[in-house]
Amino acid sequence: MRLSSKAENILSGINDKTKLGDLRKIARDIKKDHELAMELWSTGMFLPRQLAILIMDNKLLSPELIDHFAKDIKRHKEDERNQLTDWLMANQLSKDKKTVALIESWENNPSSILRRIFWYYQGRLRWMGKTHTNNAALLSKIENQIDKEEPEVQWAMNFTAGWIGIYDKNLRNRCIALGEKTGLYKGKMVSKGCTPEYLPAFIAIESNKRNL
Repeated sequence: MRLSSKAENILSGINDKTKLGDLRKIARDIKKDHELAMELWSTGMFLPRQLAILIMDNKLLSPELIDHFAKDIKRHKEDERNQLTDWLMANQLSKDKKTVALIESWENNPSSILRRIFWYYQGRLRWMGKTHTNNAALLSKIENQIDKEEPEVQWAMNFTAGWIGIYDKNLRNRCIALGEKTGLYKGKMVSKGCTPEYLPAFIAIESNKRNL
């Protein structure tokens, strides 16, 4: 795609010293510009694609365009891939009823990117502390599938199981047992102030914070 002068000007101000806060400031100044977002996305570069996510119009996100995004995201290295996936879900796909309906259809999607979004969305719903009647059914699916999943999807499943275990006392022991069985993230170092992702530790720390 041949870039407009507007896109070229924005790209000239983005470099390896640009931080996420800088991108958010640029996005606030631009507000919403779907055409510009598509230009930035077409560069294939991580930071311009993050900015693109912030300024695109979720009402113009068709299933075909989202599939295209997912294929593009898959080509990034792991940390970039996960960040782009999670930003797309949090900043765009979760903001509109139409795209939320799409998210809820992706549990068994062939794309691991879209499956991660399905599970991360489920986890975020429970993170908000709302009561959900399908916790047991979701947990059963996680128990049956997590060992077979790709790493990016395992993380989102683990995240969901963690928040189920924190807020649903009837299922807490099952969630802890799942973490002990899979051993996912056991012993993984975390930054100061962050909660370990290993389920037994995660559930204990976060439930204690909330007196649950």
